[in-house]
Amino acid sequence: DERDTLPEDSPQSSLMWSYLRRSALVSEIDSGLSAGAVRSPASAEYRARVFGDVRLEVHDCPGWDIFDSDWYTSRSLIGGADIIVIKYSVNDKTSFQELKDSYVPMIKKALNHCSIPVIISAVGARKNVPCTCPLCTSDRRSCVTTSEGVQLAKEFGATYLELHALNDFYIQKYFGGVLEYFMIQSLNQKSSEKMKKRKKTQKCHRVQPPQLEQPEKMPILKGEASHYDSDLHNLLFCCQCADVAFYSEDFSKVVEAHKVILCSMSQVFMLLFNVQSPADIHDSSIVRTAQSLFAVDAGAGLPMPRGVPPCSPPARVVVKDSVFCSCLSDILHFIYSGAFQWEQLEEDIKRKLKDSEKTEHVLEKVKCILKTPGKLNNLRDCRSHQIKRLYNTSLRLFFNTPVLADVIFTVQGATVPAHRAVLVARCEVMAAMFNGNYLEANSILVPVYGVSKDTFLSFLEYLYTDSCCPASILQAMSLLICAEMYQVMRLQHICELYIITQLQSMPSRELASTSLSIVSLLKKAKFHNSDCLSTWLLHFIATNYLIFSQKPEFQDLSVEERNFVEVHRWPSHMYLKQLAEYRNYVHSQKCHCTVM
Repeated sequence: DERDTLPEDSPQSSLMWSYLRRSALVSEIDSGLSAGAVRSPASAEYRARVFGDVRLEVHDCPGWDIFDSDWYTSRSLIGGADIIVIKYSVNDKTSFQELKDSYVPMIKKALNHCSIPVIISAVGARKNVPCTCPLCTSDRRSCVTTSEGVQLAKEFGATYLELHALNDFYIQKYFGGVLEYFMIQSLNQKSSEKMKKRKKTQKCHRVQPPQLEQPEKMPILKGEASHYDSDLHNLLFCCQCADVAFYSEDFSKVVEAHKVILCSMSQVFMLLFNVQSPADIHDSSIVRTAQSLFAVDAGAGLPMPRGVPPCSPPARVVVKDSVFCSCLSDILHFIYSGAFQWEQLEEDIKRKLKDSEKTEHVLEKVKCILKTPGKLNNLRDCRSHQIKRLYNTSLRLFFNTPVLADVIFTVQGATVPAHRAVLVARCEVMAAMFNGNYLEANSILVPVYGVSKDTFLSFLEYLYTDSCCPASILQAMSLLICAEMYQVMRLQHICELYIITQLQSMPSRELASTSLSIVSLLKKAKFHNSDCLSTWLLHFIATNYLIFSQKPEFQDLSVEERNFVEVHRWPSHMYLKQLAEYRNYVHSQKCHCTVM
């Protein structure tokens, strides 16, 4: 209530009206609303613009009558306010006391513990300055002291201001500065709440992007264990393609064997079968061992003349040492099984001879035979963990060499020498070919069709060494076809694993630009009964559907293959449809990326 300090002929000369007229931040003031047009006839309403584009709405209640007459309307006004300004005259102690005792509790109740900024303005200059003497109370009843106003503001949690006059200093700078500060705070709070509400609304109503499922797991290709040692060991039992026979001194046959296997294990046999000459061997003990243990019949060790059929009688070797000869069968089993089961050989010889001295004598002879430079250095303790498997490296010495060769393949006009014993042991098709009623059984020259020379050499290298290293996916596929032709299943699995490994390591960009036809690989794999590889390739095409569907070779798939790829494709058709819908939604919302 400021009527005691303002001119009576100016009904709008209130605190807020003075601020609206004087502040440089306020524009577009609209005071034309009549009392009857607003929500309460006991209050006046002003509208203006502040800070350029912020709409300001002021409900000015000159008196407290509204709280007595219409509590519902007054509570609505207080509850919807962002800032509350309470003003009283410093020269009206009665009104102040009524405000303190009656209306301030009502305002607190209407706010309901909301943190709305409140400004308490003490308006006017005190006419009768009260005496500061503690014993004098004559003048304290007529005006409100500063301490009383401060105490009220403290109890209310409000900001206290004293406005001695409604001039530019007190209205614009003092009161206006505090009011504008609270306006800015309120705007920041509203903006924050609005942003949170908008995010919450967007989160609730925003279309979620589709979830890309994981591709199906590729089929697992199980490898096949090597049976290299067992293949060569079984060769001794069946005695197919045997080219050497061991006899005792009384010329009774003991056992048959194969030169290439024996020579791959020992220089003693290389010397015995003229693979090496005594001049080539620098260890004289090897020469002495060969001369003391064995003797070859005249003419039997000579090289086989060209054109002589492979069914010629085997070389005859006489074993001079009778004790060694009695154990020769066990010794050959030891050599053919890979020469690594030394403990087993010891037990077999002890059981047969039942004499420790003879047993030691035979074992020493075996050590001398296996004395291969660079492989076995300590002959006094030849245990299984010291004797290495020599086949894998030693048979490589006879790969693609005419030494001891008893068959020659003709491939694309070139000749490739080989050894029937190795071929029969490692390949069932060749075992049947060289031992059955086929032309190749009695021929030295054997033609090979449908395979390149490099592929056939890689195939023979696997038979000799149990390993292969294709140079490319196409070479691995050619080798797989050759392995299927000769029914060498483990080599076929190795080639399948190589192709799968190479394709899995190929980046998507290289896969999209490569000239390698995956569909062609699939057709060849199916034609040559490589079921594991063909199934894997179908899954590979389905998993990389977006790449292969753009290639012309994709049209070469059969109807059955195309249906399989469409069912197992990744990403799925449903995902791509959902992704297109989500992209359309994003573009329709005109979402833009804001960069600070």
